[in-house]
Amino acid sequence: MHGLSRLGNGVSPPSSPRFRHARNKNTDVSGNFHSGNCQVKLQNFAEKLGFMIVSAVYRRRGVLLFAPLLYISGMLLYMGALGFDASRTSGGGTGLDPIGSVYRSPQVFEKLWPLMDAENNGSSNLLTNVWNLKLHQVWKPCIAHTVSQEGFAELPKSNGYLIIEANGGLNQQRLSICDAVAVAGLLNATLVIPIFHLNSVWRDSSKFCDIFDEDFFIYALRNHVKVVRQLPEDMLLKFDNNISRIVNLRVKAWSSPTYYLLKVLPKLKELGAVRIAPFSNRLAHSVPPNIQGLRCLCNFEALRFSEPIRMLAAKMVDRMVKKSSKTSGRYVSVHIRFEEDMVAFSCCIYDGGEEEKHEMDIARERSWRGKFRRRGRVIRPGANRVDGKCPLTPLEVGMMLRGMGFENNTSLYVAAGKIYKAEKYMTPLKQMFPRLESKDTLASTEELAPFEGHSSRLAALDYTVCLYSEAFVTTQGGNFPHFLVGHRRYLYEGHAKTIKPDKRKLALLFDSPDIS
Repeated sequence: MHGLSRLGNGVSPPSSPRFRHARNKNTDVSGNFHSGNCQVKLQNFAEKLGFMIVSAVYRRRGVLLFAPLLYISGMLLYMGALGFDASRTSGGGTGLDPIGSVYRSPQVFEKLWPLMDAENNGSSNLLTNVWNLKLHQVWKPCIAHTVSQEGFAELPKSNGYLIIEANGGLNQQRLSICDAVAVAGLLNATLVIPIFHLNSVWRDSSKFCDIFDEDFFIYALRNHVKVVRQLPEDMLLKFDNNISRIVNLRVKAWSSPTYYLLKVLPKLKELGAVRIAPFSNRLAHSVPPNIQGLRCLCNFEALRFSEPIRMLAAKMVDRMVKKSSKTSGRYVSVHIRFEEDMVAFSCCIYDGGEEEKHEMDIARERSWRGKFRRRGRVIRPGANRVDGKCPLTPLEVGMMLRGMGFENNTSLYVAAGKIYKAEKYMTPLKQMFPRLESKDTLASTEELAPFEGHSSRLAALDYTVCLYSEAFVTTQGGNFPHFLVGHRRYLYEGHAKTIKPDKRKLALLFDSPDIS
């Protein structure tokens, strides 16, 4: 995402004596041009200036090679000086700020709310009159079989045990597990139930069995990959009952299947067990169909949430459907990424002034020590906003949905972590959509108590309610929406309704006080 000159040291060879002599013959100090016996008089300053530029270029043709570089450098300096840094301003920016570089959504909402309020309680709704099923589309699932198939295919003798450490939040862990199943199948290895690393951001100590149904996972993969809960005793004794003594192979990110066959498989056969930690993004996206099929089988069939999560999530979905009676049981789910750590990581500026800046500096230092204070690092909040990299506030999500035609009787489910300054930023969204629910309103305090302090388990509840919504709105990207969009397509045979806003265009719209 993010070149040396091919001209060597940049020193031009001296010009030919013949050309130097010709230049002296053809021009005089007054700027007149002589050619043979003819003399052309330059009448004004503009003509003389133009002639001097052409002469300079003619004498130093090498200038032409550097002209594009000089132009680009000049433009970058100009842009940096003028202004993609909204932090220069306070109180909403100045006339120098590019359109879309300053957060002005509250002012836009203040102007539009009387118009929205006048349209409240309408008789039509986007959920009931749009998006008919396109039956002519042919959908091919990524796997043609399910775990319900009976029987057991005896697997060949295992080449050894594969131990991986999944890191990150719920869906990054999910990604690691799917890749681990694929690699185990590729190497004909026995997969040990993945270990979950305690992430410094998520801070969730949950084990595999706390989030996923361990028995079902082993059963679902029985015909493809052998899975065990832990290393057998004889193998543990080989490593002095200390799993950390097992060699940890440092596999590069996005490694190909060929790499695993050439580098990892020999070690696996030699030692009987290998570790790969961390294991996040350690398998390439592009793999043969049979390996991709294992990923698919793991993700959509084998990875079922644990029973406590499934039971509460089912109740929440049922309650959400009942609360959506105005729209025939249909509801919209929205994934809002406006937690404190996400706002801090984005380096975007909203409307909290010095207090917000202070809080974000603390959050950045707490989670990413020194990352944002490295020498030479320039943070340009205005450029981030123009480029669509700023997380949408709940207010902006609400204005977008109302602008699309979702009226205030739409049932909205908000999937989110702890919203930054929730009372401030969630109030206008509730004002636009009174039928707004979340896990905190659908489930009682007693029901949520076993999940508190475990962000991955709470995220699993959100994931399930979003999975069964009529439409899903993703606002920031990341593993949660990526997995959910794919899972919904798989669940509904290719037909799933997803709203993915163009945040570059929204930044321009929300920076327009005159918007209708």
